[in-house]
Amino acid sequence: MFKSYRPTIKFLNEELLEEVVSEAFDILENIGIFVENAELFSLFKKGSDTFNSSHYQGVRTDHANNRVFIPQKMVEEALETVPSMVKVYDREGKLTITLEGENVYFNPGSTATKILDPITNLIRPAETKDYVTFTMVVDALKHIKFQSTAIICSDVPEPISDRYRLYLSLLFSSKPIVTGTFRAESFEIMKKMLLSVRNGDAEELRKKPLAIFDVCPSSPLKWSNLGSQTLIDCAKAGIPIELVSMPISGAVAPVTLLGSLVQHTAENLSGIVISQLLKPGSPVIYGGSPSIMEMWHGTTPMAAIESIMMNMACSQVGKYVGLPTHGYLGLSDAKTLDEQCFLEAGISIISAALAGINVVSGPGMLNFESCQSVEKLVIDHEACGMAYRLIDGFTKREKIMVREVLKDFEETGELLSHKSTRKWFKKEFYFPSVVVDRSNLGAWIKGGRKTARQRAMELIKQILAEREEISLDGEIVQNLKDMMEKDASSHGLNKLPKIQ
Repeated sequence: MFKSYRPTIKFLNEELLEEVVSEAFDILENIGIFVENAELFSLFKKGSDTFNSSHYQGVRTDHANNRVFIPQKMVEEALETVPSMVKVYDREGKLTITLEGENVYFNPGSTATKILDPITNLIRPAETKDYVTFTMVVDALKHIKFQSTAIICSDVPEPISDRYRLYLSLLFSSKPIVTGTFRAESFEIMKKMLLSVRNGDAEELRKKPLAIFDVCPSSPLKWSNLGSQTLIDCAKAGIPIELVSMPISGAVAPVTLLGSLVQHTAENLSGIVISQLLKPGSPVIYGGSPSIMEMWHGTTPMAAIESIMMNMACSQVGKYVGLPTHGYLGLSDAKTLDEQCFLEAGISIISAALAGINVVSGPGMLNFESCQSVEKLVIDHEACGMAYRLIDGFTKREKIMVREVLKDFEETGELLSHKSTRKWFKKEFYFPSVVVDRSNLGAWIKGGRKTARQRAMELIKQILAEREEISLDGEIVQNLKDMMEKDASSHGLNKLPKIQ
C-alpha cells in the first residue's frame, strides 16, 4: 500500500538553519549563560575532567557574575550524546509514546491557575474537583495522548500544589504525564510517587519513564536555581526533561522573529549541554513557549500568528540538531468559548501537526496559558483528530481503479453500496464525535439547535457516567495517599480535599 508525501510546513531553508545555530553557538561562547545554582556552576568548572574530552576544554566561568561561557565544541559534543528518540510509557508500563521524527502527540498545557466554570461561564480559581473531572475526561479522549498536570488546585497549600497535581493524575489516569516542579524540594517527593507506580524499582522507572518534567530557562539566557536543580535531579533519575524556553519578542528577546529564534536556540542548546554534563545520554526534548509582546495591551499573546510561527520554526531547529521537539499550540488567548477561541486553537493545532512537533501542549487552554476549560478540551480534541487525518495525507489503497468504479456507476447509478466504498470509507474519512454537528438544518433544529459547547458538555457528562474504573493496585493507591497526606500535614493541611 502506497502512502503519499506527508504534508508539512517549514520556514527555514538549510542555509538559514545553519546561520541560526551558528549564531546561537556564538552567543553561548561570547555572552554565555547565567547560572544561579552553585552545584551546577561548579560542574561547569570541571566539565572537561568529567568527560575527559578535549572538546570540553575552553569553557570559561566568571564566578563574580555567575556566568558560564560555553564553547561550540562543548555544545557539539553534547549533541552527540543526547538521544534522538525518547520513549514514554503509561502507568501500566506499556509503551505508548515514541518521540522522534514527525510523530505528533497532543496534551493539555500545564499549570493553569484558573478554570472556566461550565455553569457560570466565568473564570474562577480551580479546585480538586475540577482537576479530577479534567483528568478523567483527558483519559477518555483518544487524540489527547498525554495527560498533564494541567491545573493548580487552590484548595491545597501552595507549597504542595505541584506534587498534589501529580498525585491526582496518577490516581485518575493511566496515560503518560507531562509535569514539573515549583520548588526544588518537590522533585524527591514526586519521584517517590512515580517509583511507587513502578513498584519501587528505580531501574524500571529509568527504563520505562512515566513522566516528562518541564524545565524552564529564564529568558534571556538564565538558569535559575529551580530550573538547574530540576535538570540535576532528572538527569540522576533518568527522567526525560522537556526544555521550555520562553522568549518574548520585543520584551526579553529581540523583536525580530529570527532574533528571538536565535535566543531560543541558545537557551535550548545550553540546557542540552547541562543535561549531558550531568549525565551523558540523559533524554531531552527540545521545546518552548515563545510569544510576542503585545505593545498596545502589555500582554503576551500565545495564539498570535507570530507565536505560532515561532513554535513551528523552533521545532524545525530542534529537528535540525537531532532532538525530539515540543511546542505550546492549541491554546487561545480568548477569555471564553467564543469565535476567537476556536479560530486561534484550530489554526495552531493544524499548524503543530503540519510542523511535525512531537509534543504539543495547549488543547483546553485559554487566557494566555492561565486557564483550562474542559469543554474547550473536548472541542479541541476534534481539531486534533482532524489534524491527524490531515497529516495522514492521501493513500493509494489499491491499484488505480477509477475506470472500473465509474463503469459500475453507469450500471447502478450509485456508489454508496459499491464494494470499494464499503471497504475503504472508514479508513478514508475522519468521523468526529457528536461535538461536531454534520446533520442537516432540519435535524439540527429538531435536536434543539445545540451549539458545539452544549454538545461538548453532554459528551463530558456521558464520559464521566460511562467511565470504567482504571485499575491501580490497592497497595500503590495507599502508598500514594500516605505520601500525600504526610506531605499535606507538614504544611498545615490535616485532611486532603474530597476527590470524588
